[in-house]
Amino acid sequence: MLLYTAKRTSMTKQNLKKIEKRIQSLKCRLVELGDMRPGTLSVQYREPTKRMKPFNQISYTYKGKSRSEYVRPENLGTVRCELTAYKKFKTIVGEIIDLSIEGSRIRCNTRTR
Repeated sequence: MLLYTAKRTSMTKQNLKKIEKRIQSLKCRLVELGDMRPGTLSVQYREPTKRMKPFNQISYTYKGKSRSEYVRPENLGTVRCELTAYKKFKTIVGEIIDLSIEGSRIRCNTRTR
């Protein structure tokens, strides 16, 4: 029984180190993201029944308020890059949270009193 517990503790410590290393790697990726903004880009029409006079619009919710903004054609590329960066940010943060929870479970289960 004692041998099993020692082996299990060793395995969980290795897992914890892997988790901590992965979290650190993800944090470094966050720094590299650059400018970002939440939202969805869509094409709207000034005359929707005729589908004439299209324009680009970004819609998002921030601090509990829904907003929509016109996006000039020359800014479309920049806005798309910012939206992509935000989606990557959300994915990375979600993975960090998952790993942090897993690491916390390992630490709490292996601590001695």
